[in-house]
Amino acid sequence: MKAEADRHGRKDRSTSERRTSARRRRVVGAGILALLVITVLSAAPVQAGTGGVGATSEGPSAGASSDRGLAFSPMRSAGATWYGPGLYGNHTACGQVLRAGTIGVAHRTLPCGTTVKLVYHGHALVTTVIDRGPYTPGNSFDLTNGARRALHFSGANRLQYAVEVQRARR
Repeated sequence: MKAEADRHGRKDRSTSERRTSARRRRVVGAGILALLVITVLSAAPVQAGTGGVGATSEGPSAGASSDRGLAFSPMRSAGATWYGPGLYGNHTACGQVLRAGTIGVAHRTLPCGTTVKLVYHGHALVTTVIDRGPYTPGNSFDLTNGARRALHFSGANRLQYAVEVQRARR
């Protein structure tokens, strides 16, 4: 049976052909999006408080590339939460403007600008302290929404962390 053409000269396709075509477009679109995300994440790291993308890696053993030659203390475990929505546009305690894509952490006692390596379920992030907090009992870190997305972190949970060791300058 011959397919009829519509008024634009296109042939009428069966429902299964339309579904297959739509599925193929979604898969190709998702592949292009994944490639774009990988390209952006693998680009040179941007200063953590600028709202740009920080250095991430897909595993705690990938430290050399994401640590940028920094020396860290031994890994420890701590409770963490995340914050952001409702606070965008406000200044952090360290003087930066909090935006949706800002990557950084809040800590009660570490000085502003301290470099911290965070690891959560195989995802690693090297960022800086940009704010004070958290103010919930039992938690040591508050992740910005950008840091939360980079680590695939949700809710309140425990993560591994290490603080940059300051080397003596000669």
